[in-house]
This record gives sequence, structure tokens and C-alpha cells, in this order.
Amino acid sequence: MKGDAKLIETLNSLLADELTAINQYMVHAEICENWGYGKLHGHFRKRSIDEMKHAERLIARILFLEGSPVVNELRKMMIGAEVPKMFAGDHALELGAITAYNAAIGQAVAVKDNATREMLEDILKDEDRHIDKIEENQDQISQMGLPQYLSEQTKE
Repeated sequence: MKGDAKLIETLNSLLADELTAINQYMVHAEICENWGYGKLHGHFRKRSIDEMKHAERLIARILFLEGSPVVNELRKMMIGAEVPKMFAGDHALELGAITAYNAAIGQAVAVKDNATREMLEDILKDEDRHIDKIEENQDQISQMGLPQYLSEQTKE
């Protein structure tokens, strides 16, 4: 099925965002593993896998719409040198994703591509959950203090 060219372009832009997120979360996971924060390693690793699933869905949809997935473009990553900076960079990443998905949903509605709209809405729900979890961790750091928070992250 031939899809709308502008919508395919938008899907490729979202794909670049997701590929960037995969890498950013993966690096954060490995940094935390290296520091001995097993719980945080698991958190970031799971998030990287979630973003990988989003990328997979976008690629499948682009192909269905007879487009060509662009997988060699990444955005600037925000790798944190300490845990609070990791969460700050991830928060910015997720806020950008939420904005981009909302705009893409509007675009899919405008071209009457309801299957793409539904897929985008589903991914948007995940992104909302991601930012909620990031804010939960940021609140814990604020309330507990960083040393206490980090001491809780050594458990797996």
C-alpha cells in the first residue's frame, strides 16, 4: 500500500529518534553496570529494549507503506556522566518523543491513515510511561538524596 510521502518522512524522523534512544539507554545501562548499580542497569536496559521495539514497529510500517527505512541517522545523544544527568538527558529525549509522536498522530489523522495513527498512539502511551518512570526516579533522588538513592540501586 503506497503511503503518504510526508508521513513516511515523519516516520523516518521518529525512527531516528528511537535509534538514538536505543543507543543512549544502552550506554547508560552499561555505565551503571560498570559502576555496580545493577538495578539501574536493568532499568536502562529495559528502556533500550522498549525503544528497540518501537523502532521495529516503525520500520515495519514504513515498509508496509512502501517507503525505505532510514537507519543510518541518529540525533545527538545526551550521555550523562552521573546518574542525575542521565535522567535529565533521558527526560529531554522522552519529552521530544512525546511532542514528535503527538504531531505525527495529527499528520496521520490528516491523511486518513488510521492504522498508522493507532500504532503511533500505542507508542505514545509507552513514551508517557517512560517519562513518568524517569520523573519518579528524579523525585526519589530529590527526596532521598543522591547517596541514599544510589545505595538502593546496587540491588538487582
